[in-house]
This record gives sequence, C-alpha cells and structure tokens, in this order.
Amino acid sequence: MAAFDPALPDIAPARPVWLMTLADLALLLVGFFVFLQASEQLDKGALAKGMREGFGVYDRAVAREPMAVSAGSVTGFAVGSAVLRQPPDALIGWARDSTRDPRVVLRVAGAVDGSADDVDPVTGSGAVLAADRARAVATVLLVTHAVPADRVTLSAARPGRRAVTVTTGFAAPNAGHRQ
Repeated sequence: MAAFDPALPDIAPARPVWLMTLADLALLLVGFFVFLQASEQLDKGALAKGMREGFGVYDRAVAREPMAVSAGSVTGFAVGSAVLRQPPDALIGWARDSTRDPRVVLRVAGAVDGSADDVDPVTGSGAVLAADRARAVATVLLVTHAVPADRVTLSAARPGRRAVTVTTGFAAPNAGHRQ
C-alpha cells in the first residue's frame, strides 16, 4: 500500500464538476428521446402493460368500482326487516335525474345497525338482511323505471345504521372502444 506523499503536486480536475453533471443530464435526455422514438413503433398497450408489470402492478380481472359522485339514502327500516315503510319517492326522482347521462351507474348498498337483533330472521345473518334491504330499494328503482337494470349494482355496507345508500358514479368507457 502506497503512503501519501505530501511532496507530490495536487492534480487539478480535468473538467469542472458542473460540466460532468451537465453531460450526465444531456445523456439522460438523449436516452429519453431514444426511448420516445423507439416506442412510436411499439404497441402502446403492450408497452404500458410491461411498464405496469415492471413496477409490480398487474391487471385485475375485476373492474374498478366507479368513484362515488353523489349519494342518496333510504332510512327508517324496522329492526330485522327489509320492508320499506313508505315509497322512496324523493330517491326515485333523484335516481331518475342522476341517470339521464348513460355513463352514470348506481351502487345500492344496504346496511344493518350491527346489533344482535338487526339480522335476517331466517338465517340470523346481518349481511343477508343488508343485501335484502339493498334489493328492496333496487327493486323499487327498477319497477318505477327510474334506472335501467344494467346500470345498478348491489352490495352490503359495513354495519352502521339501518339504511340503504345509493351512490352515483361514472362508469369507465369500454376498454375495447375508443371515443
């Protein structure tokens, strides 16, 4: 191992540091333009899929649920019952107005209050009762022709209150069609 000799002259760098940084940035920029040029001849869908997979994101078989834009609800269910006490006329009008745009879909989510009494009387399940409440409201919306059947989805919400929440969202256009 050679020892440090103070008699040797200091060697000045051949190029300033800022010039090396500028050269690195220029090379990155050239590489980016080469990537852009090369990607023009590639299938953009395959390129995007490869990028997603490279970062560990894989296509899901289930489509993502539309983000809720507005909401309405029906309350007043009796404990352990999915029977509507009165017709939800305000909700029907709201749903009819909301779904005039053909891209709008409705998500109807039933819920229970979480108590031991607020369950389906036959099965003893809160989830079944929540689904029955959602089905009852969806049936009213469909029978009154407020919403087309293919734009309604049903689900059960977390326990909270004896209600059905109806949310609107914009559905993504079909992946195979361009507008």
